[in-house]
Amino acid sequence: MTKPKVAVAIGRSHYDRMFSERAWQQLEDVSIIVHHEGDEPANREELIDLLPGALACITSWGVAQLDAEVVAAADSLELLSHMGSSVKRFVSDSVWDRGIRVTSAGISLARDVAETTLGLMIVGRKRIWPLGRHVAAGGWRDSPVWEQWDARELARSTIGLVGASNVGRHVIELLAPFQTTILVADPYLTNEEATRLGVERVGLNELATRADIVSLHCPENEHTRHMVNAEVLAMVKDGAVIINTARGGLIDEAALVEKLKTGRVFAFLDVTDPEPPALDSELRQLDNVVITPHIAGCIENCNRMGELAVEEVRRHIAGEPAVYEIRSDMLDRIA
Repeated sequence: MTKPKVAVAIGRSHYDRMFSERAWQQLEDVSIIVHHEGDEPANREELIDLLPGALACITSWGVAQLDAEVVAAADSLELLSHMGSSVKRFVSDSVWDRGIRVTSAGISLARDVAETTLGLMIVGRKRIWPLGRHVAAGGWRDSPVWEQWDARELARSTIGLVGASNVGRHVIELLAPFQTTILVADPYLTNEEATRLGVERVGLNELATRADIVSLHCPENEHTRHMVNAEVLAMVKDGAVIINTARGGLIDEAALVEKLKTGRVFAFLDVTDPEPPALDSELRQLDNVVITPHIAGCIENCNRMGELAVEEVRRHIAGEPAVYEIRSDMLDRIA
């Protein structure tokens, strides 16, 4: 039986970063691979040339959207296997109308973000950043800085997760050895799911009041933009750590700046709004915030995503259920 064609649209300069030898071998075992020959991700016209006859297409950051004209050219396309944090920008109504299935390897990326988040939680509770700067300036334990940023442990802390997303659920798994109390604010989380996850379902205001760490793991949309506003920040308790590895627009940054100026909280921001922050942004000038350049997910080695994307292709060809399929009714709940 002739193998089906599978188009890889991510650009050759990204192959080493996204695909392991194992992934290439598995893809070769089940398909005839059609490569986009450019070094960079395929644009709209290149997709129109690439996709005719292909049963599946593997996409990632930078690939053009599969709009109506691209879908019309993709006469045999049944599966879009995406690698990246969100499929929203890559799909169009034409994809759903044609019944093209969409899968996401973002759950592998979610693991990377969750691991980074756990590291920030440990570093944040131990006050590594402010105390390290304090010691570099000649200080030690006997000072007001030590009293303000006394080192604590993650174990038995109260953790507040805003969003029971894929990242949020991975964070819950990673926190298991630390005997923490985990609060989750998520309108889509049922009481039954909360019980199964071993977390306490609460509202955002209660979470802000009780949590030693407030960590954001939800999509940004019309309902969540600036959800962490001045009112919520006023409820965050002294000494708390705020972590945002999700989307910058979830936080009202003007309100956050005012909260940080009190010196009573510490923040780790891997995302900002805008991104990067303006050169004259006060966030760049405060000592109790660390901003990183959107690096919580995989950067150099995203092979886990490539392997999952190929596995989704294999499953589709074999008639097996997808690991993580995206449906159109899920778009409001994902990043």
